[in-house]
Amino acid sequence: MRTDQADRSHPEEVVLAVSLELATAKWKVALQDGLRNSAAVHTVAQPDAARRLQAVLDLVERHRQKWSLPMGTRIVVSYEAGQDAFWIYRALRTRGIECYVVDPASIPVERQKRRAKTDRLDAIKLVLNLRAWLRGERDRMRAIHVPSLQDEASRHLMRDRGQLQKEVLQHRDRMRKLLATLGCWDEVDSKKFSARLARDEVRCHDGTSLPVEFQERLLRECERLALAEQQLAALEKARPTSLPEPARAKIGHLTRLNGIGAVGGARLVLELFWREFDNRRQVGACVGLVPQPYDSGESRVDQGISKQGNRRVRALLVEMAWSWIRYQPESALTRWFNQRTQGTGPNRRARRIAIVAIARRLAIALWRYLKDGVIPQGAHLKPA
Repeated sequence: MRTDQADRSHPEEVVLAVSLELATAKWKVALQDGLRNSAAVHTVAQPDAARRLQAVLDLVERHRQKWSLPMGTRIVVSYEAGQDAFWIYRALRTRGIECYVVDPASIPVERQKRRAKTDRLDAIKLVLNLRAWLRGERDRMRAIHVPSLQDEASRHLMRDRGQLQKEVLQHRDRMRKLLATLGCWDEVDSKKFSARLARDEVRCHDGTSLPVEFQERLLRECERLALAEQQLAALEKARPTSLPEPARAKIGHLTRLNGIGAVGGARLVLELFWREFDNRRQVGACVGLVPQPYDSGESRVDQGISKQGNRRVRALLVEMAWSWIRYQPESALTRWFNQRTQGTGPNRRARRIAIVAIARRLAIALWRYLKDGVIPQGAHLKPA
């Protein structure tokens, strides 16, 4: 995650820092200008989102006038990433207000066994961390790199595709298990199964008809299965033309490499490579595949990978790494993997550990390939 989205505020500059602690029914708003010992905390509980956001803006303006701050005072708003996503960020940016979305896991907390935790205390802590972060104390919090509305909308195409695929498998599996309870092992993948079921051609183990209740439930499952398959087919047909041109170009470049298909390339571009990275460390940290050592005193423990960032991308990269080992046997990554796992025999744990390192290196190699056109060492392209 990038934390360099704001310049350090000058010591003489007055900044009105605002933090939002979001909840379903109400928001806690904390305001601090740095000239007072304590922050002002208020509750906003308007029923709809637009009025609630406007109430926050009115509250900020009222305190600016109350505290006699000049008209051009810098106003900075922050809130934690959650179910409200980024619409508040975009709404404030369109109004010319500086806003940052904070990773909740990056905020340091007290380590007492029992500590007080309320929305009011969280809002105050967030506004104080924001002021410290603006002064240059970058360990107080991490600001999330917010995608554009188009980038955020495009990724839902692949997420919806995955959900529909899951629903199709669930319906088929549910029907198969229902039939197994009656000793029937008919194949449910065929499109003719619903017609056979309606004609009462599906029988129990002894040749008798299915009970009416079973038959009706299976027919309902067939209807839901047909709907999910229809939506999946329509999505697959519209997906290539629904994506923006820059995303289609990146997908085309990725799929030129052996071992990367159209679906995997599209998911990787829409979930990860929509944003710009400055170096390879940012790529590894963003996908959560970097090691997390624990070295304190005489205790030295390898805690494994950080598992931060997008879990979908992390799982995809591990899956893509296995495919890379299979379809790019002459690449430098595959040779490194074979050298590290040579002599381990049936030790699958060593291979699973090594494939995580391959996934991280593959993400960095693909980033360089898309950014600079550098083909991964030893990799082969598909025939034109």
